[in-house]
Amino acid sequence: MTGTSGFSRRTLLGATLASPVVLRHALGDEPIKIGMPCALTGPGGEVGEQMRRGAEFWIKFVNAKGGLLGRPIKLYAQDTGGDPATAVRKAQDVVERDGCRLLFGMTLSSEALAVVPKLAEWNAIFMSSDNGDGRLTGESFVPNFFRANTSGPMGTRAVALYLRQADFKNFYAIGMDYAWGRNSIGVFKDEVKKSGKNFIADVYSPIGTKDFSTYITKIRQSGADACYIVMQGDDNNAFLSQARQYRLGDKVQLLTEIVDLNSIHAVGDAAIGLIGGSRYTFTFPGEANAQFVAAWKKEYGNVPDVFEGEQWQACQVLQAGIEKAGGIDADKLRPALETVEIDSIKGRVTMRACDHQGVQKGFMVKVVQKEGFKEPIPDLIATFPADQVTPACRQMTYDS
Repeated sequence: MTGTSGFSRRTLLGATLASPVVLRHALGDEPIKIGMPCALTGPGGEVGEQMRRGAEFWIKFVNAKGGLLGRPIKLYAQDTGGDPATAVRKAQDVVERDGCRLLFGMTLSSEALAVVPKLAEWNAIFMSSDNGDGRLTGESFVPNFFRANTSGPMGTRAVALYLRQADFKNFYAIGMDYAWGRNSIGVFKDEVKKSGKNFIADVYSPIGTKDFSTYITKIRQSGADACYIVMQGDDNNAFLSQARQYRLGDKVQLLTEIVDLNSIHAVGDAAIGLIGGSRYTFTFPGEANAQFVAAWKKEYGNVPDVFEGEQWQACQVLQAGIEKAGGIDADKLRPALETVEIDSIKGRVTMRACDHQGVQKGFMVKVVQKEGFKEPIPDLIATFPADQVTPACRQMTYDS
């Protein structure tokens, strides 16, 4: 099935989300209920808030056009605080109490890994917009889980392909000490060794670490000429700020799996020069993305960040599946989603039936100061074909 970005010429001419809403569906129509248990507080709170905004933006957009299959969409968001046990409990709440058979959210991969074994019991479909751990489409795969976003291995692969062309020889890595951090660094280590370069060491910081001085000292003394960072939120901001304070960037090129605006805004000039993968950025080329950014700016007064864009894409994939299935029943929606293709804000995205991974391009950006922007922005420096960044079915590593 081929979908579109969801925008039309009429949108660009003024029928934006800020316009008065006239719903074509009857007031008595049962809404399509979507549960969203996600981290809205704690170390993952910034990411969770982005995900919720992305979902709310899509829902407002769809409801303004008459709903989905003529039915309004209603979101049930719950704060998990980033705790896996809480995520299971909150997911069960929205399923059993609120009647949601569709799920977004689960900000941390550890939350998603805890929830997915329950999906069959709940007869619910979970569409990921954020979870990076490769096991979710690998050894921990369940049929009711779909990942529309770029996975951790895919993001790491894009970085690795870029580094094959670079002069760096010796690598260090630091990651948050949970599923995503360890999974992505494991893939990175494997990719470095395959390229014939030297992987010196890896280290993992507990979630919520405030003082990275000891870690930075180890990196400086390691002899590495590049350091790969797998962090998000407050942890990432603290590391980048302290790295600049200790002038780590003068000696070591800082690399990251995900470059996001939140971090850039939080640390300012400390982000300049950072090179990394990008799951999404407002600077991506293409008309679909330009329209999305324009509508987002009209609604919120700023440009969308990584997980707002990824959430929009996940919503688009789910919408295409629901339209094809003609409903939300899991037994009909599952096979419909397995054949979905959309022209996304990142280009073509194809859902793979064998492991429910959304196949898509890989992107590399560099944080620069550009004329016309008050703050540094991510500038696209490389794009890799989807078949080069997506691992084989249910795999987390690459043969070559």
